[in-house]
Amino acid sequence: MKAKVHVTLKTAVLDPQGKAVQHALGALGFQGVKGVRQGKYLEIDLEGTDPAQARADVEAMCQTLLANTVIENYAIDVVE
Repeated sequence: MKAKVHVTLKTAVLDPQGKAVQHALGALGFQGVKGVRQGKYLEIDLEGTDPAQARADVEAMCQTLLANTVIENYAIDVVE
């Protein structure tokens, strides 16, 4: 099984890296970019066959290590 995890900053949190990318895109001639938010993407290979257990395990990983839940959101997709 594989878990795909997207971690992004909450909308209320300033994103200086996203602003830098937005500015760079404008400088490169890409017009109309209203905003950029950056984040991280993780793929986790898991043993087992129970999608519910896999989701619960990855949820615990996010709560414990992968995301700072004070300032970040995360989304989990488990694929068999």
